[in-house]
Amino acid sequence: MITKDNTIGEILVINSNAAEILMGFGMGCLGCPSSSMETLEQACVIHGLELEEVLNKLNGK
Repeated sequence: MITKDNTIGEILVINSNAAEILMGFGMGCLGCPSSSMETLEQACVIHGLELEEVLNKLNGK
């Protein structure tokens, strides 16, 4: 299960659909070296996204 503390890099490994899901939320910079080190929580703050909504989508809820 993906949590707010997983890094974007970890999430991309855990969920094969994560790139498509995250880009759907407007996170287009997934290949950026710094983004792979950010936690999902940090990325959501930066992009102005609702963390729970993104988590639910990534976890298939």
